[in-house]
Amino acid sequence: MKKFAILTDSCCDLTKDLRDKYDIDYTSMHYSFDEKDYVADLDWTARSPKEFYDLMRQGVRIKSSAVNSAAYVELFEKYLSQGMDILSISTTSALSNSVRASFTARDQLLEKYPQAKIICIDSCCACTGLGILCIKASMMREEGKTIEEAAGWVKENAKYINQEGTVDKLTWLKQAGRVSALSAFFGGLLNIKPLIISDIHGYNVAVEKVKGRKASIVRVAERVADEYVANDFGIFINHADCLGDAIDLRNEIMARLDVKQEDFHMGYIGPAIGASVGPGMMGVYFYGKEVTLDSKAKEE
Repeated sequence: MKKFAILTDSCCDLTKDLRDKYDIDYTSMHYSFDEKDYVADLDWTARSPKEFYDLMRQGVRIKSSAVNSAAYVELFEKYLSQGMDILSISTTSALSNSVRASFTARDQLLEKYPQAKIICIDSCCACTGLGILCIKASMMREEGKTIEEAAGWVKENAKYINQEGTVDKLTWLKQAGRVSALSAFFGGLLNIKPLIISDIHGYNVAVEKVKGRKASIVRVAERVADEYVANDFGIFINHADCLGDAIDLRNEIMARLDVKQEDFHMGYIGPAIGASVGPGMMGVYFYGKEVTLDSKAKEE
């Protein structure tokens, strides 16, 4: 059976240990401020997470940008030149143009490598929700499954990848156009902490409002306990430079589910997503009940 590479983008927020363990490669988005551009890589080579989020705390406006097709061409060709096929799983098109760039690269490279298989998937997920899909595809590859079988599982099961999270302040979501100015104002005034999930398309949707940080942590844990389905991936908690709160969240989840500390993967929210959510955000990503909320249909 022909070998295939599992590729993604830097919104997956997988640590180097996990990328190495599951043999997952990626291409990086970028971020910029003060008219300078930086690579939003997963190993934080430009600056540490603390330095990055401290800049935002100091009022620096950081903007992120998606991967372009040239970057995908470079990544794809790295493996196509070795005779491998490509399974590319990108962050949701609801939040990024990354997957569209992968389609462009695919179409361009199939002319040069007509015998190759290049499958590009819109994950409808972000952060380590996307990472979970990549990990499962890797597990299937290790079991000897074909690229089509792995791609089929990802497409069918993306709807079971849940995100439950909360932000400390609405300021950065407002700046990024993720929440209305009115909601952001009243949220800050009343110490409201919105609970944010992803809908079926990968859009971030505020579904509840809780007063106070502690209450928001408890409520997220309650929602995770209600939605979680036992699996072999574990539970991922990513945070924007608020490790203490993330540990509290982990402990609250452990108090409600039959899971152990070693079942959790703790990591940072990378700069590509962090630029929009700001310091203090926490997200829990896991395999659970089917996500059915369609915020676009609701708006219509």
